Amino acid sequence: MLGLTKVMRTNWLSLILQPKAAILLAILSLCRPGIAQQQVSFALLQPGAIEPAPMVKSVQPAILPEAPGNHRFWDRDNSLLFAANAAFSAADFVVTRDNLRSGGQELNPVTRLVSGSTTGLAMNFAGETAGVVGLSYFFHKMGHHKLERAVSMLNIGGSAAAVTFGLAHR
Repeated sequence: MLGLTKVMRTNWLSLILQPKAAILLAILSLCRPGIAQQQVSFALLQPGAIEPAPMVKSVQPAILPEAPGNHRFWDRDNSLLFAANAAFSAADFVVTRDNLRSGGQELNPVTRLVSGSTTGLAMNFAGETAGVVGLSYFFHKMGHHKLERAVSMLNIGGSAAAVTFGLAHR
């Protein structure tokens, strides 16, 4: 009876890098800021809190400091993040191309479509980098400055993991 039982080893890294897990992680990371930005309804306030403030005879315009979240898109932090993103994407391209030339296979199903040629592979990684910059710019324009930087950090982490995995499985 003991010989009939098959035990299969689970490759945890391949389970983590599954597209379903990546999509779930992206959805959860995007939902958290939306939940945190709840607004208070006027119906929940006490009637005394809704009454207008008493009129003041001399009103001086208040000088408000600039909001801490406002910054230029191409500031120092974003420039460094985009440079690191481009560097890790280039390293991922080189390691992937070398592994494919030595008989390896591409694990990413999207990249697998263009992995037959070096030009297609290079365009894939260049498009990935341009997509990160574009998505960061979209979040910047929408006022989500933390997400703006998180997109680059997430892609840097993914590329670093892919480079590490590719170097470990040469």
